[in-house]
Amino acid sequence: MAWSGSHSCDEASGTHQLQQQVSSLGSSWIAPGQFPGDRVYRSHFVPICATDEVKGSLGESNDSVEDGFILVGFSDRPQLEMVLFAVNLPLYVVAVLGNSTIILLCVLDPGLHTPMYFFLAHLSFLDLCFSTSCIPQMLVHLRGPAKTISFAGCTVQLSSFLTVGGVECLLLAVMAYDRYAAVCRPLHYAVLLRPGLCSRLVAAAWGSGLLNAGVMSPLTMVLPRCGRRRVPHFLCEMPALIKMACVDARAVEMLAFAFAVLIVLLPLTLILVSYGHIAAAVRRMRSAAGRWKAFHTCSSHLAVVSLFYGSIIYMYMQPGNSSSQDRGKFATLFYNLGAPVLNPLIYALRSQEVRAALRKAPGRLCSTKR
Repeated sequence: MAWSGSHSCDEASGTHQLQQQVSSLGSSWIAPGQFPGDRVYRSHFVPICATDEVKGSLGESNDSVEDGFILVGFSDRPQLEMVLFAVNLPLYVVAVLGNSTIILLCVLDPGLHTPMYFFLAHLSFLDLCFSTSCIPQMLVHLRGPAKTISFAGCTVQLSSFLTVGGVECLLLAVMAYDRYAAVCRPLHYAVLLRPGLCSRLVAAAWGSGLLNAGVMSPLTMVLPRCGRRRVPHFLCEMPALIKMACVDARAVEMLAFAFAVLIVLLPLTLILVSYGHIAAAVRRMRSAAGRWKAFHTCSSHLAVVSLFYGSIIYMYMQPGNSSSQDRGKFATLFYNLGAPVLNPLIYALRSQEVRAALRKAPGRLCSTKR
């Protein structure tokens, strides 16, 4: 933050007083070539003639900790906020009911006690966490003038977002392996996906997601922001928070990129490899019935993968202009709400086992109460 030539007091006297402050601290506080008339990076004193920008950077770096953040969201379009509230409230209710139903069916129905539906129950739980981590607060912000979120609340939201996103990427790769075993190795399916192995795979996915959040969330939140509190989004998203930093954050960005390669691109590669083997196996099938059965086995998972990774790619491949940022907000909204709404419908409509479990669910619930 360079010194400005337009100070509120006399520049010469201000520089002289600043030199006295520097001298009292010792010359070691100033790097070579950074005389007080040039640049001062230390926050141990506030220059008398500092501009508002410098004062903000040195004296207000902890404002976001004390006052929290302002989630701008869609506040520049009040009419759109009303429409979004009217649309997203029922969609959120559908997402909660749909995913809760899938979880209950997978737990209560013995016919769904298979590896595929074990993974599906965890996927539905992740979708519940995704939507619940930000949609209720967004609905409150859409209905009222208050757009603030506390520093602790922002930290929790960011950590939840990073954890659940990382776990879902890895879980989709595990589900792709499940489909590979079902189509390419049907005789060895029970051995390849033993209950203990399934539990360890899910635990590894959760461990990786928690590691991602445990590293990136603190590094993102401790970045100094020089009094900047306005987040150009409707949630505490990592790229938006990093861009608000008033220091060089390239190291954090590079670490985030490394985690993205491991948690997003590596699982996607495993998914593509699994479906490459499935496609080769399907081409070798001579009967049309066998091919149709293989397609039916994989279609639900393919649809979910397409929704998940399609929204991620669209979100993070946008340029930096304002219209693209608006499209990125809608893509994030679909990522957090659209996919959790559609995933239960995809599996309920495509899976005969889920439809059968739905028909038997009232009777099972009654017997459970007795």
